[in-house]
Amino acid sequence: MFTKESLELLRQRIDLAEVLSSHIQLQRAGSSYKALCPFHEEKTPSFMMQKGDSHYHCFGCGAHGDAIAFLMSHVKMSFSEAVEHLAERFQVALEKSDAPAEKGPSKAALKTALELASNFYHYLLLYSEEGQIALHYLYKRGLDLDFIRKFQIGFAPKQGDLLFRFLHANGIDEAIKEQAGLGRNHRDFFSDRITFPIRDTMGSVIGFSARKFKEETFGGKYINTPETLLFKKSRVLFGLSYSRQRIAKEKQAIIVEGQIDCLRLIHSGFNYTIAGQGTAFGEEHVKELINLGATKVFLALDGDTAGQEAAAKIGHLFQKKGVDVLIVPMPNGADPDSLLTERGPEHFSQLLERSLDYLTFLYSHLSKNVDLNSPSKKNEIVSAIVERIKQWEMPVMVHESLKKLAEISLVPEAAIGLGQISLPDLFIKKSSTLSIQEIDANRILEGDFIRWLILAAPQNPAIGAIAKANIREEHLYINPASRIYREFLNENTPCDLLSLGSCLENEEDQKWLDEIMQRKVNLLKAEDGFKTTVQKMLVRTWMQASEEIRTKLQSGNLSDDEALDLSKQFSDIKNNPPKVIVP
Repeated sequence: MFTKESLELLRQRIDLAEVLSSHIQLQRAGSSYKALCPFHEEKTPSFMMQKGDSHYHCFGCGAHGDAIAFLMSHVKMSFSEAVEHLAERFQVALEKSDAPAEKGPSKAALKTALELASNFYHYLLLYSEEGQIALHYLYKRGLDLDFIRKFQIGFAPKQGDLLFRFLHANGIDEAIKEQAGLGRNHRDFFSDRITFPIRDTMGSVIGFSARKFKEETFGGKYINTPETLLFKKSRVLFGLSYSRQRIAKEKQAIIVEGQIDCLRLIHSGFNYTIAGQGTAFGEEHVKELINLGATKVFLALDGDTAGQEAAAKIGHLFQKKGVDVLIVPMPNGADPDSLLTERGPEHFSQLLERSLDYLTFLYSHLSKNVDLNSPSKKNEIVSAIVERIKQWEMPVMVHESLKKLAEISLVPEAAIGLGQISLPDLFIKKSSTLSIQEIDANRILEGDFIRWLILAAPQNPAIGAIAKANIREEHLYINPASRIYREFLNENTPCDLLSLGSCLENEEDQKWLDEIMQRKVNLLKAEDGFKTTVQKMLVRTWMQASEEIRTKLQSGNLSDDEALDLSKQFSDIKNNPPKVIVP
């Protein structure tokens, strides 16, 4: 975990206006800034921050927070992602407590090398003689100069050490170049290819995807940077830095196969598009989109057999997690890039509107070239889909999908076993132990308590006063909640997310904080909501004290005097249920 000293230095360095201006349009108004609130729809700006302040506030919906809270709420970053992003942006070296010194170059050094490489490749594409051939190829594909510059498309030359010499001249040593995936032994990794920078969620270059444009070039059509400290193919979504904000806001995404497909859609206004990284779209990719809040995805994969097979597999991964899947009807042999070039964005919008739901697509796909008049063939297809549906994790989705399958296939519901599936069975976690996932009531209650403190206490002193008048540290049973509250009670700790979050001790603590910060609350009713939460915590402690005395009285190990004394205590407790003290 990061040391308090480095987090405090980061807190002092953060320029909130600079952070916000990357995501919303701030307007200067005297000594303050105002903007249309990104957390609710409005026509008149009510989102405000004072110049030099570390917090923003919306007078329309009550949204309030610091830079960390903004990135977690608006961009759907985790706590640690937000901290690392801000540290990189404001050039603060984060130190970790009780952690062994990292071997090799830092992430910042790798990103510097990759950014230089991206600039170098882009320059060669535009201004080198060799790059003109690649540039002409892109022009023929319908990609204009504005597109090329916007996405910093580049060209890796044939000469195998040109990038190495450029980086060396800029103070980048061989170890950094190698660990950034740019080459080794004085040889560059990419040669005679068009390069597309792969960026992390906030826009830093973390690798490259490179396409050959000549048949004689060695290797596959696309090759990617090898896996590095920054670049993990199974988790990286191409184009997410351009699309993340809209995906988080609209809770939907378009998924395509190729990098050019992705960038073309983004450039055409469909800036909620992403692509995989040359590998099968997997569960980690699905998790990334779900963490952004996506509840619906459009699969706009190539209009060929391979594209349909991929849509069937990817769609299953999303449906399994309760995300609605729609299949964009791509013409045979077409892809998003060719459609946009030939027919334009409006035609693609029409295709999105005509998208098929996943089950209708799947039944049609599996039925292709199959004689459905054959009972055995139809039974085979329906049974295969039923088994797939049963793997999905959301009970209502399973139930409704089985009903829909019966409707699509013209088969009675009973024939596909709809009435034979017990709903409790669907709640059993599918694992080797088949154990039922438990809900921790203390975790939920104390999460509510801490969420109110973080989001409401800074602008509403009554919240903090109520907390201090009623709740002691021992009232909290969850370790991260107890530690954050201890920091809150410390008069020397500023009441912001970065300061309060500095006491977290491990990854599980961070996950808990991420979890509670993703839940929305009505800040306009903060005081009433907080008092309700405090009341529940007091009642919990009151009931526990009563139960402890009852257990002792029933143990049979007490003298008469001890039993009488405990009976009086029990009576006093039962006759005096707790009430929230409002200072």
